Amino acid sequence: MSTTQPQPTLSVVVIIYDMAREARRTLHSLSTAYQQGIPDESYEVIVVDNGSPQPLGRDVVEAYGNNFSYHYLSAAEPSPVQAVNHGLAQTRGRVVGVMVDGARLLTPGLLHHVELASRLHPRPIIAVPGWHLGPKLQSQSILEGYDRQAEDDLLDSIHWPDDGYRLFEISTLAASNREGCFRPLAESNALFLGRAMVQELGGYDQAFRLPGGGLCNLDYFERACALQDAKLMVLLGEGTFHQVHGGETTGDKRDPWPEQHAEYQQLRQKPYRIPALPTLFLGHLPSSYLPVIEWSARRAREVAGPQEVAAPRDGTDTGNARS
Repeated sequence: MSTTQPQPTLSVVVIIYDMAREARRTLHSLSTAYQQGIPDESYEVIVVDNGSPQPLGRDVVEAYGNNFSYHYLSAAEPSPVQAVNHGLAQTRGRVVGVMVDGARLLTPGLLHHVELASRLHPRPIIAVPGWHLGPKLQSQSILEGYDRQAEDDLLDSIHWPDDGYRLFEISTLAASNREGCFRPLAESNALFLGRAMVQELGGYDQAFRLPGGGLCNLDYFERACALQDAKLMVLLGEGTFHQVHGGETTGDKRDPWPEQHAEYQQLRQKPYRIPALPTLFLGHLPSSYLPVIEWSARRAREVAGPQEVAAPRDGTDTGNARS
């Protein structure tokens, strides 16, 4: 992309590694062929390939639009943090988002509603709840035979991508927001911050070196919530949906949490806790989302009070050995 283009409102950094099937779907869901209510000149998508043995390739990525760019890291690390920070360095938008796991499908109004939310506060944190495609958390469902073919059949059953909001019908809330959309989130795989806020944080902390990044995404969200005058906004009616692909957490039969939490405690000298910040809820209510609202409201009543401990026992949602 030429730097002479007008500055976009949004930048989206997407990290991929060895996920050609999943990345193509993710990038389609980020394109103007799928996203509604936002023109391509309003946002840019920066794809960082974290050393895939078979690179996805510039031609594949840039075919999704003139606002897409591709960067391949040949000297990649097992943690995606270096790749995230490389992508952040390329961004030009006023509001900057990170998808640390590129195996995520988006709902069609996600970028439009992020752009609307970004106008409401000078220091926004805009978080989108996460989901897993399939009947259960993928760390569980893959033990019961859920695989790529089963997922392909599920997507075919709702005729995706014709109506992206039907993804709610075939998915399960991720561990990072297992208490519903009205309870505090541990992380978001579509997290957008004001550009100055990203600079204040210095991007992701490159001390997180475990494959998949450990708790790097949770740490980034936690540190963002601690910034002065930050305003947390959670989008209702939109989501990201993890595709099964044999990643570091969702594709692993062992529980990654003890090792991930140990690294976090070593770096931060404290146990991890879900950040509790006053939250502004924004969005809309497609019919497929109404059961989510009902369940989340009921769950919020049952679990009143701040969330004290935030061990998402089924693993974090970064989901890939390098991304």
